[in-house]
Amino acid sequence: MKVITFPVLLFFALLSNGAQAREPNFVTADQVRAVQILPTPPGNDSAETREELAKLHRLEKSRTPLQVQAATTDDKDETIFLFRNIIDTRFTAAALPLTSAFSERVKSDAGGIAAPAKIGFLRVHPYNLDKTLQPICETKIKDDSYPSGHTFAGYLLALALIDMVPEKRDAILARAADYANNRLICGVQYESDLQASKLLAYSTFALMANQPQYKKEMLEARTELRRALGLPVAVD
Repeated sequence: MKVITFPVLLFFALLSNGAQAREPNFVTADQVRAVQILPTPPGNDSAETREELAKLHRLEKSRTPLQVQAATTDDKDETIFLFRNIIDTRFTAAALPLTSAFSERVKSDAGGIAAPAKIGFLRVHPYNLDKTLQPICETKIKDDSYPSGHTFAGYLLALALIDMVPEKRDAILARAADYANNRLICGVQYESDLQASKLLAYSTFALMANQPQYKKEMLEARTELRRALGLPVAVD
């Protein structure tokens, strides 16, 4: 008879609890299968991790006050309105309740989809592996660096926003990349965490964009947003 070890039982217990706590809105973690599609992150003692840590040290020494301000601000914002500087000053939650609600549901799915990979890979955050690092953003004791939740949410929200304002596609993607890079400026993620998160976001969106409920809510939010911006409601 096959013996199931405690770590395996713990993994599935945590996974089950996470699934119960977060009901999916558009796509499920089982549909995306993050653990299966993401490469295994570099090991703690690998040359890749040592180089990633060295890069964080270089960024730490060279970051400017402006970069620090931008990174710490982004650390506190995981909403679609992080793209406000790209869209318009009228792009706010108060002015756009449908857009706000829609984006929160996209963001909620991101958390549920990333959870199995975070639990499965248990990657130690760089500042916990290398105690000489001096992060400037919120830190954790929990080993869940891979993939980066902020980066995953940022790219997934960017892709949803492009559905609504395709005219701003390139600028939105550039902002998403900057948002991701700020996790390195913060000193809280490895570069490979960001790469995995971007891959996961595009894989997730390929499924999400085809779901009827996503299309319905996106179209409602798009109509609201484009009217508020004075753009044609119809999108080619």
